[in-house]
Amino acid sequence: MNIRATCPNCGDVVLPREAMQVRLCAEDRSGTYNFVCPQCRTAVSKNAEDRIVQLLVAGGVKLDIWHLPAEIFEERVGPPITHDDLLDFHIQLQQEDWMADLLA
Repeated sequence: MNIRATCPNCGDVVLPREAMQVRLCAEDRSGTYNFVCPQCRTAVSKNAEDRIVQLLVAGGVKLDIWHLPAEIFEERVGPPITHDDLLDFHIQLQQEDWMADLLA
């Protein structure tokens, strides 16, 4: 079975279901479908509502369920990191003993 999709460069393209993948986030149920355009070889990723996810999976497209990183759910303490903090860290990484300084 072939699937019709839209490439941002080429417009409508037809590809085999094996050339497409559906990704679904387990936590928030957001979905995308991904494929490489058979004409221009551009990697394409598009948001997919639940109805589209269901249609594609029912049509034989491989489903990949993924999880948000655990760090997203960690409690945040302290002030936000600033640009100056990042610059200081970058400068620190230029030193030979940067790891010892961080661990101290």
